[in-house]
Amino acid sequence: MLLIGTGARAELIEIDWDASGHFERAIDVAPGKFAELCGKLTKGQAIAWSFKGHEPLNFNIHYHEGKNVVFPAKQDKVASSDGELQVPVDQDYCWMWDNKTSAKSTLMVTLHRR
Repeated sequence: MLLIGTGARAELIEIDWDASGHFERAIDVAPGKFAELCGKLTKGQAIAWSFKGHEPLNFNIHYHEGKNVVFPAKQDKVASSDGELQVPVDQDYCWMWDNKTSAKSTLMVTLHRR
């Protein structure tokens, strides 16, 4: 699904968990564009996440509380990272990568519900 907003084209991917609670996807992030993986999570869940790409991207995990955006994780200029999200509130959460480089970056992303 492609979304157009603020002049930037982005890929928004709905997290589709498999029967064992895994989600894995290769994502292309064009220069100057961004991509998001989003899904509903419930308080108390733990999500192990990792990604590896070819170019350093700005990365965050975020959710919205009214007009405020809350960032449980945020890193700039990283080509790979991993961690675990301890879900603090029932909410739609997004893993987002913003490509500020001049080259396409292909990411391999893995999420696992615990």
